[in-house]
Amino acid sequence: MNNSDQRHSSSSSNSRGIKRKPLHPHFNRGHPHHRHHHHGYRGPQPYDNRDMLPPGWLDCPPHGDELGGCIIPSKVPLGDSFTHFIPTQTYTPNQAILQQRLLGREIGLVIDLTNTNRYYPVSDWTKEGVHHVKIRCKGRDSAPDDESVKKFCDEVLDFRSRRSNTEKYILVHCTHGHNRTGYMIVHFLVRTQSISVTEAINKFARARYPGIYKQDYIDNLYMFYHEKKPEDLVCPQTPEWKRLSDPDFQGVAVPAVHNKGDIPHQENIARIEVMTNDDVLGDPISSNLLHTMQEVCYQLLKLGTGGRGRSQFPGSHPVSLNRDNLQLLRQRYYYATWKADGTRYMMMITGDGCYLIDRKFLFRRINMRFPCRYSNGGIPERNHHYTLLDGEMIIDMDPQTHKQERRYLIYDLIAINQVSLTELPFYERWKLLEKEVIEPRNMERDTLSKSINPYYRYDLEPFSVRRKGFWLLSTVSKLLDKFIPTLSHSSDGLVFQGWDDPYVPRTHEGLLKWKYPEMNSVDFLCEVGAGNHPLLFLFERGRKKLMEENNVIFQSDASDISAYSGRIIECSWDPLEHHWICMRIRIDKATPNDISTYRKVMRSIKDNITQDVLLSEINEIIRLPLYADRIQRDIKAHQHMVSSRRK
Repeated sequence: MNNSDQRHSSSSSNSRGIKRKPLHPHFNRGHPHHRHHHHGYRGPQPYDNRDMLPPGWLDCPPHGDELGGCIIPSKVPLGDSFTHFIPTQTYTPNQAILQQRLLGREIGLVIDLTNTNRYYPVSDWTKEGVHHVKIRCKGRDSAPDDESVKKFCDEVLDFRSRRSNTEKYILVHCTHGHNRTGYMIVHFLVRTQSISVTEAINKFARARYPGIYKQDYIDNLYMFYHEKKPEDLVCPQTPEWKRLSDPDFQGVAVPAVHNKGDIPHQENIARIEVMTNDDVLGDPISSNLLHTMQEVCYQLLKLGTGGRGRSQFPGSHPVSLNRDNLQLLRQRYYYATWKADGTRYMMMITGDGCYLIDRKFLFRRINMRFPCRYSNGGIPERNHHYTLLDGEMIIDMDPQTHKQERRYLIYDLIAINQVSLTELPFYERWKLLEKEVIEPRNMERDTLSKSINPYYRYDLEPFSVRRKGFWLLSTVSKLLDKFIPTLSHSSDGLVFQGWDDPYVPRTHEGLLKWKYPEMNSVDFLCEVGAGNHPLLFLFERGRKKLMEENNVIFQSDASDISAYSGRIIECSWDPLEHHWICMRIRIDKATPNDISTYRKVMRSIKDNITQDVLLSEINEIIRLPLYADRIQRDIKAHQHMVSSRRK
């Protein structure tokens, strides 16, 4: 069975024969903490009356214990309109506030997960100074969607970040405070406490017995975080107060309705689309969190905070190789790597998840594990927190099977666990990247691959991760002639990295890129002028600049160029016809190149540094004392490292 089949099968309904845990004995004995017996209760109430009680509400315990330092799971408190249906013991918003206050907990926020407004007026909370947030979740036949989960986590984190709320609590309720409430809280615990799904589910079950009792909710949690569900994990039996009062309950779990991030049903597997570099990865984050993450990114890069340009992508940009800056290779010690024609991303790793940072300086959350290095073997004690990487996303394709695999190539380490590394020489950052980021992942993955019941499935992550390789200048001819042709993804040239350079944000004049001459390109903003004529714009001092007398030809159907209007288009230069050729729309970019970048590219095109010219120059450079001696030392150091590993 392949991975897709396994994941599809793990999300099926309980026709598979789900094990059910016996009811807690306290329920059968009428334990006061778990059961409130009401002699006046007359059985299930119909849902068509707005003031009828939700099935099972009377005997459902009102609330659980505190979790995550500030969260209290609860059933829905009911407003005064319900009091004539409640024989003896009511549970109103005001009573919920008072009950928690007696326990030393002051409620500051209520997060309502029900899909109706009929249970109470919001003013029941706000008049008591309690903020109310509504996140509508259908419940019953489907777990909350990913956007609702993100909103829940954002609301909790935003509430906790305010100084005035440091000693206040959050009451979270759905109808009964178990499945939807538990699903949200488990998500929050996994993201903020760096614990496994199993630990989080058990924590919630201890705080709000019997915990999440819907199998599809539990399956969704394991699939979302790429963790394997333990074979001995038992889904709790539906509580007695729910089974006896719910007219829809037939003793069989309702099949899950898959969210956008879940595995499609078997009949839809063949419809999975081909991967492209323009695919949007991850989930968006709130504007408040985005601002915070951007500020952290700037601090780690030692760019300060606030001020102009804070919303600009701060990653290091290479400049085009020309006859002048080619001389830098003689003055400083360089290594080379291939220039992958993928999508540029920085990555921020935090304790509650990873974030891809695109060229628009927007952050999107993904679920991946990056454990810290550990010296004694076994399970890592913690994950990375505020580690910043730089790299590019590529799509490898098997030439025979045409199977695609997304891979993130990391080529720089900017900060590790809140410590900026920008001033270290590149070769030290590159070594630390392998030691602190790549090796711990590989060690844990290898350990888990040998486990019968792994707590995490690396093979379910959205893409693989590796450190990008760098080559001595003396081997560039092999890089061009033998390595690049065998790549399973496209490459459009080389990048020359100063081996002793610090990390330079934004434009780095010492970071050089060489493209195959026919692939030199400029990113323009395209707009449509009079007579359906395309106009090309660049940026100059932050403003649009019309590039007059620059014409562009569209290789695809150009009968309607409106599809290109307002888009960033990457264009290559045709030296014979003296016009630009549109290669593709740059979905990942929001702004065109600056006029200075355009001039450097045009200079590179004019200088026409072909592969033969480049290799001839490098052959001279590596004979210089600066290179000859150091290349020998680097070769010996590499050989020593390889022999040490073999021992």
